[in-house]
Amino acid sequence: MCIRDRDIAKLFNEKFGTPLDATPEQLTQKARELLREKYLKADIGISGGNFLIADTGSIALTENEGNARLCTTFPKIHIAIVGIEKIIPSMTDLDLFWPLLASHGTGQNLTVYNTILSGPRQTGETDGPEEMYVILLDNGRTNLLAQKEQRQGLYCIRCGACLNACPVYKNIGGHTYNTTYSGPIGSIITPHLKGMKDFKHLSYASSLCGKCSEVCPVKIDIHKMLLLNRRDAAAQHDNTKSEDMGWKVWKAGMQKRSRMDMIGGKLKNFFLKFLFKKVWGKYRSMPEIAPKSFSKQWEERNKEQK
Repeated sequence: MCIRDRDIAKLFNEKFGTPLDATPEQLTQKARELLREKYLKADIGISGGNFLIADTGSIALTENEGNARLCTTFPKIHIAIVGIEKIIPSMTDLDLFWPLLASHGTGQNLTVYNTILSGPRQTGETDGPEEMYVILLDNGRTNLLAQKEQRQGLYCIRCGACLNACPVYKNIGGHTYNTTYSGPIGSIITPHLKGMKDFKHLSYASSLCGKCSEVCPVKIDIHKMLLLNRRDAAAQHDNTKSEDMGWKVWKAGMQKRSRMDMIGGKLKNFFLKFLFKKVWGKYRSMPEIAPKSFSKQWEERNKEQK
């Protein structure tokens, strides 16, 4: 049993009295036993929706666990909350989107549970809710739609391929983004959904390697949109005055090699240690910069050889 499994077994032992040496299969069975009762007694089940099918007015759900089916089947009332960008024209389009979502998300040909819901339980049917409500969620999506260059962010089918490929996401995890949508796709749409001023920093949390754009099944130019968000943040003066001043100083220094060499390694290390440590070095040690720049060392080396 791995460390993570032991931690879960310990938690289940504390909360539900299961044995400390319970296997993952036994823990799963216990969770199923406890949760199934919750589903049976619930008055309302709330789900999302992977796609909204325009020609039939249906909701398409795709999952591997089966929890969504329980949420939409047992409770008397089903409420589906779905973003307006999830609408597709026809039922036949699922022939493309379902395999696309599965193969790029988890490498499957098709996910385990695929459900199409077209309304509450009808006369003669044994399963389904008595009432069904669909809430179309905007939450800033029309603001993003109005952005001609960046509206392609709404093409996203939430497969997670960009998250799997992103070196930043793989190292820091999803909770660090502090928002519903994490990873590269979250970095480009969240500033538009929740405000550029408060979430512009997400567009800077990228190496711009372009791997996210490469793996995206719907061809969203993600790394270009990260740059567009940065441009918009600067144009709207959403950056702080100290940040603007810092960039001006950096720009002035980077435009001339001699200016860069004027600031020696000791001074640069001072800035890293005392100005940036709280921001960048809270959970890691800061890098040590060489006393002399590479160009200065190269120049001195050539003089010695002559």
